[in-house]
Amino acid sequence: MDTKYSKFLSIVAALFLAGFSFFIMKELQAILLPFFVALIISFLFAPFYEFLKRKKVPSFVGIIIIVLIILIIANISSVFVYTSIIAFKNDVPKYVEKSQMLINSTLVYFDNLGIPESYKQSMNITNFLNGEKIAGVITDLISGIAGIFTNFVLILIYVIFLLTEFGSIRRRVVKAFSAEKSRKITEALGDILFDVRKYIVGKTLINFSHALTITIVFWIFGLDFAILWGLLTFVLAYIPNIGAFIATILPFLTSLMQYDNFVTPIVLLVIMAVVGSVFGNIIEPKVLGDRLNLSPILLLFSLIFWGYVWGVVGMILSVPVMSMIKIVLSKFESTRPVAIMMSYEVSNKNDAHQTEIEFKEK
Repeated sequence: MDTKYSKFLSIVAALFLAGFSFFIMKELQAILLPFFVALIISFLFAPFYEFLKRKKVPSFVGIIIIVLIILIIANISSVFVYTSIIAFKNDVPKYVEKSQMLINSTLVYFDNLGIPESYKQSMNITNFLNGEKIAGVITDLISGIAGIFTNFVLILIYVIFLLTEFGSIRRRVVKAFSAEKSRKITEALGDILFDVRKYIVGKTLINFSHALTITIVFWIFGLDFAILWGLLTFVLAYIPNIGAFIATILPFLTSLMQYDNFVTPIVLLVIMAVVGSVFGNIIEPKVLGDRLNLSPILLLFSLIFWGYVWGVVGMILSVPVMSMIKIVLSKFESTRPVAIMMSYEVSNKNDAHQTEIEFKEK
């Protein structure tokens, strides 16, 4: 009876803790969201910060250099975002007019094919190719991404403290615990920081390469707002599948309204699909290994959850956050089963490696 009662209390406590955590994340969005953005930025710049320290650069000077670099990148990015939004809004009437012409020509084509009116209405061609709606979606999306910069000062403060923390935490652990215990703790912390950093840096470099490739392709074809589409590709690539689809379909729809033929948009669509497949299915698994090996159901629920809690920015951060959580859980024996359950596939190589580690520990 006591066992059943204790299990019931554990379930109630877990549900209460989950609900309380959700309430805290929702209510403290203005504080926690900049923190997670700063955490990712800190992992990106941590290797450079350590490089500066190895070159005998004082810590405070290294922090100042990194802050200046972040300020330069943020200012350049915000200028591109702002000018892109203004330019896109100014061209909305042109796209609306072209979308209406495209709709009319498509309806005429369907009439020539003898397609019944009921089928044409079910296709919702007007909604699909409505230039004003497409422009509204793109503007809202960019505005949501630009919301990252609304707490820029707070993000910078977090970055400064996090970079300082990364450098001193090992020394404090060594002083706080015995030699054997501190060795185990520092090894675990080192593995966690290394794996998380490798994932964040690797994923960001892959996204940047993907976005740069797409931007060059768009520039060669003369597609309007090539830099804007490249920026969206870079950011949305953090969202698997859904992000890639959005980053592909939006340029395709606008290319339909820009060009006077169907061949160029179709060619662009094929190129975007091929480039996305190469980076997503070949390069990314090679570089990141199983760090992105998350269950599709988990990805779906994390997108819904973080999107509801923190909006568009939450959806972008959902996969990096879940990947970091999985890496941390995989480093401890008591939570390793949870990390395995979060995975989509568990390779035999990793299983063998883990079994060998546990055998040596015993």
